[in-house]
This record gives sequence, structure tokens and C-alpha cells, in this order.
Amino acid sequence: MHVIGIPAAFSRIARHPPQDLSLKAQERLRWPNCWQALRQQGLPSGKASQVLSLPCSTLYRWQRQLKEHGLKGLEDKSRRPKRLRQPMWNPKMVEEILKLREEYPRWGKDKLVILIKRKGWQVSTSTVGRVLTYLKARGVLKEPNLRRISARRRRQQRPYAVRKPKDYKVKSPGDLVEVDTLDVRPLPGVILKHFGARDVVSRWDAMDVYTRATASLAARFLDILQQKMPFPLKALQVDGGSEFASQFEAECQRRGILLFVLPPRSPELNGHVERAHRTHTEEFYEVYDGDFDIPSLREALERGEWTYNHVRPHQALNWRTPAEYLIECHPELASIANTCAV
Repeated sequence: MHVIGIPAAFSRIARHPPQDLSLKAQERLRWPNCWQALRQQGLPSGKASQVLSLPCSTLYRWQRQLKEHGLKGLEDKSRRPKRLRQPMWNPKMVEEILKLREEYPRWGKDKLVILIKRKGWQVSTSTVGRVLTYLKARGVLKEPNLRRISARRRRQQRPYAVRKPKDYKVKSPGDLVEVDTLDVRPLPGVILKHFGARDVVSRWDAMDVYTRATASLAARFLDILQQKMPFPLKALQVDGGSEFASQFEAECQRRGILLFVLPPRSPELNGHVERAHRTHTEEFYEVYDGDFDIPSLREALERGEWTYNHVRPHQALNWRTPAEYLIECHPELASIANTCAV
């Protein structure tokens, strides 16, 4: 049995490749040397190339390049065609495209091609785009200086509220309570403002209803939260509504309650209280048949709130009520939770 081994010369080349060559050229240098060493051991060129799993033509080509150009002959050469395709643009058409673009500087190729065709030129959209790129590269076509004008109202700097930090941990009841308002329109011409809050850990809810949603009423709702929530309030999270600014924000700062405000147009980040709105809409407002004056509605809403916190099983709490969850998981709050009843 004839055993073919890798020559020592190949190992030396592999350990000490030329430093000024690319990795691909260094790899190409190893194979011809190994191929020659195998042939010197008595293998035909075809058998030696099969051992290396490389075609003979490739090995011969690398060997020839190495002989004619030295080590640099193994480097990749440019594959750029010798004859490049030249643009067949009509100079008058290019001038017309330039004129239209200067007249309508914010219009793109899709609109400009329609105007060009109206003038009798048969041209594609991609050609107009290439012409615009060509003119920009030559410096003939210059974009106008834009004055950034926002159509949206600039948001005022909040003196106290901030975005919720990414490293803020919510572990215990009261660490984060989401607060929001809901428009309730039970009758034609009757618009009520439902204030709702939900603790994200215990799912404990607190609610109230008013005829308006103002910062002063939101600040008054803080008293209701601290009265009805059976745990200290550490942080509140609100959207950018005007009712959660000014007086409400100042009251949170005075009471030492952290206030987190959501980014614009992101109600999904307040998903717990948004889901609470749906629950109370379906289970209270849509089945309520009493009077819609504030005293009557507030009295019925308090009964519905107690039912939600003490009677209604909650799927997210493994079918326990929020009160049962506090008793089992936070026994230090159990006595307070039992007293929060109507």
C-alpha cells in the first residue's frame, strides 16, 4: 500500500506565509507548492490534483502566474470590462430633465418621467433616475437648501415627567401604575371622562368619572388613587395628554411619585390600563341602566370597582382576584386590601 503524505515544504509555507499578500493569494501559493511536492513523490499531475481536490488547469494557471509575475501574480485582478457601455442619452433630453428638476426640485423620477413623455420623449423611469444621478455626480444638479418646518406642534419640555428608564424594574405592587382617560358617550350629547388606573403587578384597579378631563381633576384623582390603592404609589405612567401635565405633574413631584410619560402615538406601552378600559366598558358601562348624572354613576362605578377587585377572577392572576393575589403573594398588604371595600 502506497501512502501519500503532505510534504514538509507545504507545512513550512503554511506556517510562514508572505505577509504582504492577501489571504486569498497566500492560499493560492500553498496549493502549487504542495502539488509540485506530490508530483516529486511520483504521482502523476492528474492524481496529485485529485488528492488536492483542485483542477489541473487551475494549478497550471497559478503556477504560470507565479512564474511570470512573482507572488503578485496570485492576487485577484480587476474584472472590469475593457469596453464599458456608454450612455445613449440625447443631450437635449438631459437638458430638459435638468430644467424640469430645477423647476420642481422636490419631484422624483416617477413624476418627472410623466412630464418628459408629455414633451414627446420616449424614456423609461430608470433612465430618468440614471440621468439625475449622473447630473448630481457632475455637480450640475444641486439640491435646494431645505428649511425644516414641522407641521406638528412641538412638544413642550416636561419639568418632571420622563420616559421610563429601560433598567427600571417592576417587581412589587405600586412599582408602576398606569393611568389613562376614556371618553364615555352613553347618550347623544352626553360626554363623560372616565379616569382609570391599573397596577401592572396586582392588576388592582381604581376608577372615577368626571364631566371633563383637566389637569386639576387629574390631580384630584391622585387623592383617589392613594386612598383606594392598598399599597404605596412609587411610579405612575401616563400618555402625553394635557390632563397629565401642569398641575398633575407638579402634584406628583410634590408627593414624591415618579412620573413616566409615553412616547407619542404609543398606547400599546400602556397596555394594562388600555385593557382595563375595555373590561370596564364591556362589564360596566354597556350593561349600566341607571341615571348618567355624576353622583349616581359614581356610586355604581364604585360598586363595579369593588366587584372587579374582590369578586371577579382574573386570568392573568391564575384566576385569583386582585385582592386574593395580594393576600397570597404580599401578605403584608392583606389587611389593607380587605378594608378597600365599599
